[in-house]
Amino acid sequence: MDATQRSDQFRGSGHSSVTRRPVPVAPSFLRSSHSPSSRYQHIDMDHDTLFPTRIETDRLLLERLCHDNVGLQEYYRICSNDEAIDEVTEYVTWSPHETLKETKEYIDTVESEWNDGDGASYLIRPVSPDTDEIVGAAGLSIDWDRRAGTLGTWLRKPYWGRGYSGERATALISLAFEQLDLDVIEVSHHPDNDKSQRAIEKYIEAHGGRRDGVLRNGLVYQDGTVVDIAHYSITRDEYREAAETE
Repeated sequence: MDATQRSDQFRGSGHSSVTRRPVPVAPSFLRSSHSPSSRYQHIDMDHDTLFPTRIETDRLLLERLCHDNVGLQEYYRICSNDEAIDEVTEYVTWSPHETLKETKEYIDTVESEWNDGDGASYLIRPVSPDTDEIVGAAGLSIDWDRRAGTLGTWLRKPYWGRGYSGERATALISLAFEQLDLDVIEVSHHPDNDKSQRAIEKYIEAHGGRRDGVLRNGLVYQDGTVVDIAHYSITRDEYREAAETE
């Protein structure tokens, strides 16, 4: 099964505090989403927001995570008692949802982060005429002061092992550097999460990045547990150099 189904740390969880930063002047969107280095097939942009509402890759549709795009009851079911939910959340920063209110507050939070320009959260669906099933979620959290973005994702267990995590990461890395004009992309995983390590190392290497090391006490889980994290990064120059050598 593909590693990052259980997390690069999906920080758009709605359970941790987020320091709000002033939204900068919107970055240049003059770069074409269909330029040779783009890693997605199509994006839909709203002119009054920083982030695309839809990103389509070869096999995946990333659709803005908001109340308009997913039913509250459906998302609560997925996040509370879906198949193998305890395995899915073992290494992520959130625990299975206990109430419908918790799910609502989570979606409210990611909507606010989107509107404030602090991050983009997406539902992941397959590009298929046969189903629009939600297979997981993805996030890109942004620290504008540092011009850095942090990736995160989780996938439902039936969709592990299909390479969806890497495909999702490639699209969001492209978005970060080509559209949002960021300087660095970061991602991390729990040191014991071998599957995430293999998946992250694969797409980090493909885009010219590197493993930076282990950050001691680098993350606090929802239950208060403090854990180390293995940290990786890609700079914009590394990304462009890797794209040129493909």
